Amino acid sequence: MDKHHSQLALAKCSRHQRYNEWVFRDVPSDIMIVVDGGTFSLHKFPLVSRSGRIRKLVAGHRDSDISMIELHSLPGGAESFELAAKFCYGVNFEITSANVAQLYCVSDYLEMTEEYSKNNLGSRAEEYLEVVVSKNLEMCVEVLKQCENLLPLADELKIVIRCIDAIASKACVEQIASSFSRLEYSSSGRLHMNRQAKCEGDWWIEDLSVLRIDLYQRVITAMKCRGVRPESIAASLVNYAQKELTKKATSWNQSNQPKVDVVSGSNDHEKVVVETIVSLMPVEKLVVPITFLFGLLRSAVMLDCTVACRLDLERRIGSQLDIATLDDLLIPSFHNAGDTLFDVDTVHRILVSFSQQEDSDEDMDDVSVFESDSPTSPSQTALFKVAKLVDNYLAEIAPDANLKLNKFIAIAESLPAHARTIHDGLYRAIDVYLKAHQSLSDPDRRRLCKLIDFQKLSQESGAHAAQNERLPLQSIVQVLYFEQMRLRNSLFCSYPDDDHKPMQQSWRLNSGAVSAAMSPRDNYASLRRENRELKLELARMRMRLNDLEKDHVCMKKNMEKSNSRRFMSTFTKKIGRLNIFGHSSSRESSSPSKRSQVTDSKLTERT
Repeated sequence: MDKHHSQLALAKCSRHQRYNEWVFRDVPSDIMIVVDGGTFSLHKFPLVSRSGRIRKLVAGHRDSDISMIELHSLPGGAESFELAAKFCYGVNFEITSANVAQLYCVSDYLEMTEEYSKNNLGSRAEEYLEVVVSKNLEMCVEVLKQCENLLPLADELKIVIRCIDAIASKACVEQIASSFSRLEYSSSGRLHMNRQAKCEGDWWIEDLSVLRIDLYQRVITAMKCRGVRPESIAASLVNYAQKELTKKATSWNQSNQPKVDVVSGSNDHEKVVVETIVSLMPVEKLVVPITFLFGLLRSAVMLDCTVACRLDLERRIGSQLDIATLDDLLIPSFHNAGDTLFDVDTVHRILVSFSQQEDSDEDMDDVSVFESDSPTSPSQTALFKVAKLVDNYLAEIAPDANLKLNKFIAIAESLPAHARTIHDGLYRAIDVYLKAHQSLSDPDRRRLCKLIDFQKLSQESGAHAAQNERLPLQSIVQVLYFEQMRLRNSLFCSYPDDDHKPMQQSWRLNSGAVSAAMSPRDNYASLRRENRELKLELARMRMRLNDLEKDHVCMKKNMEKSNSRRFMSTFTKKIGRLNIFGHSSSRESSSPSKRSQVTDSKLTERT
């Protein structure tokens, strides 16, 4: 059967013929229907008996013997009209999820409703959607796929929204049922979720990947509103991006973690996909793999996506930067050929975002947290990991001849001072930079080396720095000084009984290094403890000072009434009794005066 150029007599083409087909088998066609993609020679009677549109066109024509009708913009084109014509002729065919959307739309276009014929095509398609399609998630996805070529009519007829609601509802119900299947009783009789049991409620993830991005976006949005798990949403986004963004080039790592990179010259479709996926990501932390986030960021930079899209990705990456790797941070510089090999500006913004989140976390903590004696907190652990990652990143980008000093310093200073407990990694990166940029001026070298706390260098790094001719003279002097202090302190620690003063100096040096490596919250707790001890000591000194003032007033009165010998004896005894420095003193009286002995005994009883 030629749908495009032949005359069609459906009564002669079907093997399963009804009464109407036998009636029109030997009757020549009397009307030609022209649609997009085909021309059909048919009979007026079966068409006007079912289609209100064709009936109106025939009746409204001046010539009763109208022989041709043109149907413009018919949904589904020649294929849909052929199915509608078969229905008008009474030819048997099966309504399926692959054609129900076409039949629903063409029945609306041709006005094949109950007004013109009982059990018409419109009511048949409506019944199939309601009874069959809406109960099956796979069928709903297939109908949505067919609606891509039937928009906007399919949307106006609410076929799309009905399928989307059915998909979201089914996915939510199946996920709840899967969760209930993993419930079990523990040995103590309590009901809990078995985390090791395989969850099979997310099988629909693969099915959704066939949808176009606009319909996929609407489905995921509906799922979020229905309460589908964020982990399932994230897994669906990863799967969809893997298929849509890697059609021309595949750059997935061997660990099966998606790493989306798109080749140069991609069209606007990839750009829309990236921006849409970023907008659909769950707000929950750690549900989206960070490797996938970095892959999207590379694609967003290369495809020149919106600023909001890139900033959102940078913020998400910054919130979990402690689990990133060096390969993740090495984002190529796509647009500026004469610039650095890697995109340093993007990494700097990620580090700033990480630092700001760390600061906000510390501000939100309660004061009681600062008083904890724990040596490290979870945020501290993340900070140390990121500091090590940044030092490795600096060492990797340092050999780039186009890397400006200001950008290198900005990356190094993006983390707070207490993030690095040891400066070996930073020293190594700076040494690589100095080796690759030998034309740096002395002020720039000194400015660069100010980033290093030479007191935090290990013994091996300190020995290397002391002989490093690339360092400024001032920095070498500092290294030698701290190396000498370290050697001196180690010697005094070996012989602690010889002299206590160097030991006290050694303790201060070590305490300062530890304090510098502490986070603000732990440092604050330590200062609070020291402050309490100082307050207690100050209260004791005030009590002693009050006693001393009282005794001084008493001694002035005695001095006016007594001779100098008696005054000196009393003064000596009072000073011994106050015992300000904690040493014991003799209280033996050398005065032969009986009255002086009585006065001393009274003073002793008063204390």
